[in-house]
Amino acid sequence: MAPSRSLRSLVCLLASCCARLATAIVEIQVKQHDEGCIHLPIIHSTNVRHFTEKRGVQLKLANRSDVAYYAQLSIGTPPQPVFVQLDTGSFELWVNPDCTTVTGSDRAFCERAGRFDSQLSSTLDSLGTTKELRYGIGSANISYVTDTISLAGSRTALQSVQFGIASASADTFSGILGIGYGSGYTTRYPNFIDQLYAQNGTRVKAYTLALGSKDAQEGIIVFGGVDTSKFAGGLVRLPVIPAAKSPDSVPRFWVDMLSIGISPPGGGASRVYEGSNIPVFLDSGSTMTLLPAGLANAIAADFGVAAPDAKGFYRIDCGFTRSGGTVDFKFQGVTVKVPYKEMIREVPGNPMACFLGIQPSEKFVLLGDTFLRSAYTVFDLENHNVWISQAANCGSTPAALNSAQDLPSVVGLCGNQVVGAVAGAGGSGSAAGSGSSTGGSADGSGGAGRAPGTGVTGGVGRSSPGIIRTLGVAVVGVAVGSCGSLIW
Repeated sequence: MAPSRSLRSLVCLLASCCARLATAIVEIQVKQHDEGCIHLPIIHSTNVRHFTEKRGVQLKLANRSDVAYYAQLSIGTPPQPVFVQLDTGSFELWVNPDCTTVTGSDRAFCERAGRFDSQLSSTLDSLGTTKELRYGIGSANISYVTDTISLAGSRTALQSVQFGIASASADTFSGILGIGYGSGYTTRYPNFIDQLYAQNGTRVKAYTLALGSKDAQEGIIVFGGVDTSKFAGGLVRLPVIPAAKSPDSVPRFWVDMLSIGISPPGGGASRVYEGSNIPVFLDSGSTMTLLPAGLANAIAADFGVAAPDAKGFYRIDCGFTRSGGTVDFKFQGVTVKVPYKEMIREVPGNPMACFLGIQPSEKFVLLGDTFLRSAYTVFDLENHNVWISQAANCGSTPAALNSAQDLPSVVGLCGNQVVGAVAGAGGSGSAAGSGSSTGGSADGSGGAGRAPGTGVTGGVGRSSPGIIRTLGVAVVGVAVGSCGSLIW
C-alpha cells in the first residue's frame, strides 16, 4: 500500500533533521579540533609505511636516522609536505639539509624526507638575514624566510611563520623542528610553538609528547592538549630549573632527577646507582641518553661491559632485548621504568649488534630517546613545568586543554603497563638472570596495546566517538584527525 501524504511528510522531516544533526556533529568536531588542540603523528624513521618499502640499507652505528622521530609539516602555498625531526632540545625550525654531507642510511633517509622549494610558494617572504645553527652533532647555515605552515588533520594554517632554509649543512640528515623555548628566551622572533599559541591554534602554550615504543613505530604529539590513552596514572609536575641555575645556563627543559636504578628480571634485587641524583634535560633530538662517565660505566657494568669502545658506545649481548628487566629513572613523585628493550639500540647486520642506549659524557647530561620512549611528557612553556608519567598505549583520545591548571586532574586511561616491556622473557647474561616479565602490552606482543572498543593499535587520530570517563574527567572522542575536549 502506498504511504499516505502525512507519512511521507513525516519521513522527509525526519530525514531533514538527521541531515542537519549530522552536519552539526561534523561542525562541532571540526570546531573542537580547530579551537585549542592539534595533533600530529610522530613517525619513527624505521616505519616503512611512511618512508620506503625497501629500506634495505645496512645501518652502521654512526648513522642516526634509524632511531629519529619525525612529524610532517605542509609548508607554503600550495602546501609542500616535509618531514622534520622533533627536537625538544632546540628552538628553531629549518628545512632542506644538504644530503651529500651524510652517507649510508642517513643519506637515503635524507633524500626521502621531502624538500621545500621556495620558488613554488606564492606566500613566501625572504627576510634577508642568515644564521649558523650548531648542534651536538651537525650544523646548518640558514636564510630566514616567512611562509604559511599548515598541519595535517587541521584547518589551522599558521601565517607568516619564520623559519630557515638551509644553504649549506654538515652531518645532518633532516630538517629540525625545535620545540623548546622561543621568543624572549632563545630567539628574537616567535618560534613555531609561540606562533601556534599566538594564532589561536592552541589555548595553552604547552604540548605533550608520546614517542611510542620501538615496536609501535609511531607516536603522537598533541599541541595544546593531552592524549589520555598514552599513559597510565596521573601526571606529576616537575618544575623546570631556571636557566640561571641550570648546568649550561641555557633555557632548556632541565629538571631534577633523584636517582637511576635497575630492576633485573626474575625478581632479582634492584639497586640504585651512586651519583645519579643530578639535574638532566629532556631532549627528543638526542638518540642516546648522556650521563657522567662514572655513572654510565656503573650501569654498563650491570650489562656485562666494563668500559665503552673507542667511539664511546657500550656493546652488549643482544639477549638483553628479550629480557624483562627495567632501568628506573626516579623523579619527585614518579618513577619511569624503561624496559631493557627500549634502552638498547639494535643495529641490523649479520650478526645484529646491540648497544646500551647510554653514553658517557662530561659535556652534557641529558635524557634522550632511549628514555623518552617510555615516558609520557607534557611541556608547559607558560608555567615552566614538565609533567610526566609512565608511557602506555591503549588507543588514541587526544583532547584540548582549556588551561594548564587542568593538568593535575588529568589521569591516563591505560592500566599498569610498561610500553615495550617483554612478555614472558627469559634472561640473558650477567644482569638479566631469568624469569618473568615486567609489565607488558595489552595484547601480549610487547608493543602497543589494543584499546577495548576502538580497534586501535599504535595508531593516532582514530578514536571512537563517545565519552570515556576516569576519576571525574571525561574525554569526548571525535572523528579522524580531530581532538576531543576534557569535560569536568
